[in-house]
Amino acid sequence: MLQRIQTVYLLICVIASAVLPFVFPLWIDENEKAIYFTESTISMILFGLIALLSLISIFSFKKRQNQFVLNRLNIILNFILLGFFVYRTLNLSGETEVSEKGIGIVLPAISIVMLVLANRAIKKDEDLVKSVDRLR
Repeated sequence: MLQRIQTVYLLICVIASAVLPFVFPLWIDENEKAIYFTESTISMILFGLIALLSLISIFSFKKRQNQFVLNRLNIILNFILLGFFVYRTLNLSGETEVSEKGIGIVLPAISIVMLVLANRAIKKDEDLVKSVDRLR
């Protein structure tokens, strides 16, 4: 049942973690050079794991409980990535002529919101199935 709403949310999460990091820079340094996620091994690995877990979660639609757990693990990975970005951002200088923060830093936050919405929809489906089983 790939036509469920959580599939749309998970697909947006895949796009936010697999496609958009190539488009939006994380920050721009003092030489006006855009720094993308490929400059850091940690961010590359975490973005890859987040996209992979989201894809696995999309195709494990028959096991809703497993899908729910995968999304929770994915939320934890997104918080780790967000913490890494906050740490790196605080180490950058805050002056506008020295460095500029890019929109790529908020991509994990977008993924977290989409994963929370997907988990709500999965929980709703699980409750619906339990209520139908109760009526039998």
